[in-house]
Amino acid sequence: MLSCCSVRMSLFAMGFLLVILQPSTGQFPRACANTQSLLRKECCPLWDGDGSPCGESSNRGACQAILLSQAPLGPQFPFSGVDDREDWPSVFYNRTCKCKGNFMGFNCGECKFGFSGLNCTERRLRTRRNIFQLTNSEKDKFLAYLNLAKNTPSQDYVIATGTYTQMNNGSNLMFRNINMYDLFVWMHYYASRDTLLGGSNVWRDIDFAHEAPGFLPWHRLFLLLWEREIQKITGDENFTIPYWDWRDAEDCVVCTDEYMGGRHPTNPNLLSPASFFSSWQVICTRSEEYNSQQSLCNATSEGPILRNPGNNDKSRTPRLPSSAEVEFCLSLTQYESGSMDKMANYSFRNTLEGFADPRTAISNISQSGLHNALHIYMNGSMSQVQGSANDPIFLLHHAFVDSIFERWLRRHRPILEVYPAANAPIGHNRENYMVPFIPLYRNGEFFIPSRELGYDYEYLQEPALDSFQEFLIPYLEQARQIWPWLVGAAVIGGIVTAVLSSLILACKKKRAGTSPEIQPLLTESEDYNNISYQSHF
Repeated sequence: MLSCCSVRMSLFAMGFLLVILQPSTGQFPRACANTQSLLRKECCPLWDGDGSPCGESSNRGACQAILLSQAPLGPQFPFSGVDDREDWPSVFYNRTCKCKGNFMGFNCGECKFGFSGLNCTERRLRTRRNIFQLTNSEKDKFLAYLNLAKNTPSQDYVIATGTYTQMNNGSNLMFRNINMYDLFVWMHYYASRDTLLGGSNVWRDIDFAHEAPGFLPWHRLFLLLWEREIQKITGDENFTIPYWDWRDAEDCVVCTDEYMGGRHPTNPNLLSPASFFSSWQVICTRSEEYNSQQSLCNATSEGPILRNPGNNDKSRTPRLPSSAEVEFCLSLTQYESGSMDKMANYSFRNTLEGFADPRTAISNISQSGLHNALHIYMNGSMSQVQGSANDPIFLLHHAFVDSIFERWLRRHRPILEVYPAANAPIGHNRENYMVPFIPLYRNGEFFIPSRELGYDYEYLQEPALDSFQEFLIPYLEQARQIWPWLVGAAVIGGIVTAVLSSLILACKKKRAGTSPEIQPLLTESEDYNNISYQSHF
């Protein structure tokens, strides 16, 4: 049997051999991180396939002005024109690539999620699996892919290390290279960071990825993009993020050297040296330092991953979530409610996110339930919002949270209009573009079943569903939405039929020579008057 050290070395070697510089999807496209693009406020890079902006010569897309949502926002952010993320991405660019058909990407060089092939016409469905259902080789490959991402520079994307004002509106460039894994850590930080108001002043009640309706769509997109980058840098087109089903777990069962790293033998806040995650350095964890300096995280290393699972504040999070709590959450019929923030009651989103009690759905920010409970339980890097993606358990956790979101979508089958169009906190309305993604994606685009985005969950698959039933699903859904009209039409049709039948019967009796003494009584009867009224109705 191989020792822990030899396994670690083999995984590192696998990751090293897999390093291939390929395009990455994330924040500022390198092709647009220059003075000319910022001053022109245009990000329409050339597509290598034909050398034209947005692949326009191949009819893949075109460079167009960005259409921003004009819907009113909630009252949580009382400022305007002080944060680069307002009306994303208009502070930096007001023209980007608008892709056609199934094409996607900052230069329309990729396929939309769920499509593949030269012309993006082939449907593809991948399956996310329970990490404990992976074979040893599959699990080791996943760990090697994580290490590869941490050691592979992003070729196509850079991060901003200063605000647009600090860049002097584009003439003083402040961008930096970053590895693929940390690119996504930085994006999670950037969406969650406080607003810098000048001096030492900040506004903390703002978050473009949490505490509002966009929480679930934002993280759904985040995982899809992360998954795609792994597929590209490894050439493994079938790769999917595994999930950790933490319902009713007694402790952190993935916190072992065989999986995501065990506990250090002498320092309970650190990871075991037998896990290569112990050598990882975190970024974007010092929010108070950035705020005091009125600066952005510049992706400088800030020390090792911290994790001490179970030694958290038990008064806030006494245990990991239960199956019963998940089932109660799934029973909630409203996606969003009230103020549409962390104070919302009877909101599926707020209950799953963890700001509402998972037994009553009443907001209680002194407790942390479901999604939040996992973060608090980990008691380390995972427990601080802006830097939580530094711990790779973040991916396993959010994949399972996304599966609960998927269960709710399948159970309640909401139409798009269920997602709030207006009055949500800043950045969270249905038509708002999600921060900080370029290319652009709207919140509402990811309020749809996962199969439409090209993936499913192993424990949610329905093997008995044959192709004919699959074919009928969209038509049954349309019928469900117009069912009240169909019932109304059937009732009216029945009434009209009854009236016509009565009239025809009356005419037949008249023609048969009904006694003149009786005829006047027919036209004066209450039944006849009622029938006439109903026929007009």
